[in-house]
Amino acid sequence: MHRIGILIIIFFCTIISSLQAQEFRCAIQVNYQKLQTTTQQYSSGDTKVFESMKQALEDFVNGRRWTNLDFEQHEKLDCSLSLVLTEQSSATDFKGQLQIQLRAPVYNSNYSTGLFNYMENDFQFSYNESQPIDFEANTFYSNLSSTIAYYLYIMLGVYFDSYAPNGGEPFYEMARNISQTAENSGFKGWKNSDGQKSRYWFTENHTNSAYAALHSTYYYYQRLGLDMMTKDQPQARLNIIQALGFLREVHKARTNILSVIQFLDVKISEIISIFTPAPAEEQKQVYEIIREVSPINANKLKGFTTK
Repeated sequence: MHRIGILIIIFFCTIISSLQAQEFRCAIQVNYQKLQTTTQQYSSGDTKVFESMKQALEDFVNGRRWTNLDFEQHEKLDCSLSLVLTEQSSATDFKGQLQIQLRAPVYNSNYSTGLFNYMENDFQFSYNESQPIDFEANTFYSNLSSTIAYYLYIMLGVYFDSYAPNGGEPFYEMARNISQTAENSGFKGWKNSDGQKSRYWFTENHTNSAYAALHSTYYYYQRLGLDMMTKDQPQARLNIIQALGFLREVHKARTNILSVIQFLDVKISEIISIFTPAPAEEQKQVYEIIREVSPINANKLKGFTTK
């Protein structure tokens, strides 16, 4: 897949099941051990439903084509999906923690960087092992399929934003369409009234023109920053500082938005590693930006102010 291809505006990312050119190489985990400590006991023979759930999720994420772009095997997005079940109220109704993570390789190195890492602590869904996990963009089949598809498109958006200016736009639009379709499903997490960490806000953050600088944050940090580290490290660091400057622009437009918090939560340790050997003036710039955007994370950078 040539990088120029990521500028193509996908015609609403038509969903096509395919056995070739899938976009994700996602490790799936379904952990049901916490059910042993609740009133929803299960017998040893019941564990096959959890094995079936894991296989169904693997088929759903890795065995389906989510865009009309062609991915080579080495270009697939490396991600993980962890589902920790905490309650089972019926044979098909579950509640648990859902964690989604995405990593991307850094050019000309053996290093991979975190792009997205998010956990939902109150994820409710139904799963019937006798039925496939179905999904269509404009139809709500289940909270399980819509939620997983939603996060896949968010990850596609972040990934392509990091490789081209506004490259993730069609994928964020797809996620917004999923969110709007699911809004009246009765499941929590799709409406803006469901709290500051609801799924609604990720798409709002990435499609609201007031936060356009967020897309530049991803691009300057990854493509012009990390990917340039082996070629021109001083310039790469300056580009990462510019990325953080874009993040500050978003913060000034509206404080404490979900995507800014998520970005820094993922990147703060990496930022410390990059700028620990940097000149004091660069460290000061990084500290001042993060102190303004995220005082909690700025506490981790106090060493930058002692030189």
